Amino acid sequence: MSGTEELLVEPDRLAAELDSAAPPTLLDVRWRLTGPPGRDDYEAAHLPGAVFVDLDTALCGPPGAAGRHPLPDPAALEAALRAAGVRAGHPVVVYDGGDGMAAARAWWTLRWAGHRPVRLLHGGYPAWLAAGLPTTAEVPRPAPGDVTVRPGALPVLDAGEAARLAAAGDGVLLDVRAAPRYRGETEPIDPVAGHVPGAVNLPATEYVGEGRFPAAEALRERFAAAGVTEGAPVGAYCGSGVTAAQAVLALHLAGRPDAALYVGSWSNWVADPARPVATGTTPGR
Repeated sequence: MSGTEELLVEPDRLAAELDSAAPPTLLDVRWRLTGPPGRDDYEAAHLPGAVFVDLDTALCGPPGAAGRHPLPDPAALEAALRAAGVRAGHPVVVYDGGDGMAAARAWWTLRWAGHRPVRLLHGGYPAWLAAGLPTTAEVPRPAPGDVTVRPGALPVLDAGEAARLAAAGDGVLLDVRAAPRYRGETEPIDPVAGHVPGAVNLPATEYVGEGRFPAAEALRERFAAAGVTEGAPVGAYCGSGVTAAQAVLALHLAGRPDAALYVGSWSNWVADPARPVATGTTPGR
């Protein structure tokens, strides 16, 4: 199995797997930053056998100084995953409403928790519909799972580590928010605009489109243009660690499984007014 096949699954392939004797556990993690909750979409229609898991309450901790989507409590995460039927060593597939962000954060969280066999449905729910595959409103009742959460299987950055990576010059901290937010021209969510001094802006739209990733070589070229060099440390952040988890997935696809996530991201950085803020188009080390 190629690296891509270990990370992504296309709708037709997933449909065949779901029809097999040992189907993967399927998690619906549709989510919106603002607007109606994803559970409403799930209850209207979802992939057969999918269990809804809420990004905000099950896959992340409560918002606060650690950020808007901090790391979950391991025991709470384990309970939520077991309730969704996640079993030790058994494959999991996650999907969202199509942009791939919530699914990527779910993928990252399960990998961070030590559950390696997890893939993202490439293109999410819209790709499934476009393939003419069936949906249902029937809510399954999965048998309880037995997964054990073992935190730390993927690297994370705290604020101090993110600052050192951005300032060191021998690695790169990617800010994957839209360019106006990076430049400090606008900030629609958090109380302060700007970026971590030394961070390099690479908006998510430059390496993923409509929830679909380009080939690994194209990803490597785009990351290299942003300063990501082979063997040098790389990390990513966004507003609250959701879009940046998608960047980490893209880096995995590009051959960088060592990429670190600054989970608290900008929402954590600006929680401390003593932390410096840079603005403008340059990293500002």
